[in-house]
Amino acid sequence: MNGTLAYLLVTLGCLVGVAGVVIAVVALRKARTGPRPQTPGDPFRDRDADALRGDPRQLKPGDIVEIRQVPYTVRGSVHLVEGGWSWAEHLLDDAGGVKRWLSVESDPDLELVLWTSEPSATVTPGAPTLDVAGRRYTWDESGQARYTATEGTGLDPRGTMRYHDYQAPGGARLSFEAYGEAGWEVNLGEKLHRAEVMIYPQGGPEQVA
Repeated sequence: MNGTLAYLLVTLGCLVGVAGVVIAVVALRKARTGPRPQTPGDPFRDRDADALRGDPRQLKPGDIVEIRQVPYTVRGSVHLVEGGWSWAEHLLDDAGGVKRWLSVESDPDLELVLWTSEPSATVTPGAPTLDVAGRRYTWDESGQARYTATEGTGLDPRGTMRYHDYQAPGGARLSFEAYGEAGWEVNLGEKLHRAEVMIYPQGGPEQVA
């Protein structure tokens, strides 16, 4: 009786072992033939806002941009690259002919800044802080980028641009830019909320100058 019981136990153990191996093989095959994991997207990108309000990253000449309920037409675009970093600046004008610049960059959050030229400014870049129009700005960054420009910007099709950027509390910006051998251009900027910008694409490819 004891011998028979031992035999049964050994046989049962073998069957359990074989079943475990079979289950493991089937599971491994399913794992190998299953779908590949998807590459994670940009966690900072608001695709709902892009769908509802237009994607600022795709802005191009001819598009209409409504900023704080004021419509502008994109007259030209400048695309800049510095190392692994890239951004765009778009020349806008409204129905009255007022010209502004809109900068668009992702670093990694989307940042939109509306710029106004200050041709009468006498300040020059380089100091740690600068006082302009009653506001104190602190140096943020500087460098040199390569650019390509479309028609309508008044720039050469390709070249280099030097810059110094300053910031103040509340999202205010101060920027110095020099394209090619030209002197410094001074611009004051306001950081925009995504909800303040609506884009109406007009179709047609972007043309380099």
